[in-house]
Amino acid sequence: MGLNDKRNRRVELIRQIEAKLGAKLVVYFTADSPIIGALISEDAVLPMYDHLRAIGKCKRIALYLYSLGGQLETPWKMITTLREFCDELHVVVPYKAYSAATMIAIGTDKIHMTSKAELGPIDPAIMQTPTGPGGPPKLQDLGVEDIAAYLKFVRERAALTDQAAVSAAVQALSAELTPPLLGRMERIYSHIRLVARNLLAQHKPTLDDKVISSVTEALTEKMYVHGHGIGRKEAKAIGLDIDFLDAATESVVWSLYEEYEEEFRIRETKEQESYFAPNSDIYERPNTAVACIESEPRLHEFTCKVWAQRLRNVPPNPSINVNLGFNFPPNINPQQLPQQMQLVIQQILQQAAQQLPGLVAQELQRQSPVVGLIAKAIGGYWRNVV
Repeated sequence: MGLNDKRNRRVELIRQIEAKLGAKLVVYFTADSPIIGALISEDAVLPMYDHLRAIGKCKRIALYLYSLGGQLETPWKMITTLREFCDELHVVVPYKAYSAATMIAIGTDKIHMTSKAELGPIDPAIMQTPTGPGGPPKLQDLGVEDIAAYLKFVRERAALTDQAAVSAAVQALSAELTPPLLGRMERIYSHIRLVARNLLAQHKPTLDDKVISSVTEALTEKMYVHGHGIGRKEAKAIGLDIDFLDAATESVVWSLYEEYEEEFRIRETKEQESYFAPNSDIYERPNTAVACIESEPRLHEFTCKVWAQRLRNVPPNPSINVNLGFNFPPNINPQQLPQQMQLVIQQILQQAAQQLPGLVAQELQRQSPVVGLIAKAIGGYWRNVV
């Protein structure tokens, strides 16, 4: 199926959803690939603005959203941009809308969720500086709430009341995390609550301040695992304005999700090793779309070259033993062979010498276990497809 056929199919589904919701639909879909995916980012605001200009100001806009999260600065910018073009702002969540995507969702007036839809906690995580060149981060998923949980454990669960013991626990924390990093995490802790409150304050009709405080607390502190999926019943219970899509509308919404699921190969195996060819530690996939913004009049895709490399722990003194498998019988002197035969043997030896680096590399690879993987999106940009 060509681009036009796929695009036409999606546009038809977009129109059906628009008719059911009485809104103009804008899709923002960031794929979660096993090797590398896309995240919500500020660079998506400008192409989304192009879509809004093409649609024009209208009574209601619905943002169709799928993402695992991303930059914390983007939700406010995206919500304020969307609200410039409509009187009512809704969001449609077919499946995953985690972290920063949840922040976008709570900034709308109504959240339409399928029976499979999930929001998530908005407690942010930060990455520490790698321990060595090319090495993995020391702590890959350090949640801001983890620090508060540690201090709560010291005070309540461990019941440390002696000042010296409490001081030692705090010193242990400072030894693992530098004071500037702890200060940064405190600023993020305060910022995320301020932004959440401001997003909820955009709701029409205006939410009661107690509801805003309750929802903010629930999403930042009371979901104790960052990967916890908040279904529509739980989302409604914590005070969010949730619409349970009826069966007919959910069917169309899910059909559109399946179109993007196929386009971005989301159901491919999550086993990263399967993407690498035998005896190769490099994986490349050029001109790969990992996100899109789509509406009836326009289509933008974020396209990049996907590059990944397996990281290996090379032994300090590898033992390389390569047998080329070429020996003369003991009763034959190579110098006494005919000249043409000597030339043939020389060619064989030259070919063997050319194969030697590859054989050495294979043997070195065999002795070096895989300890990690690095992946990059190279040369990524938003491409105006339509």
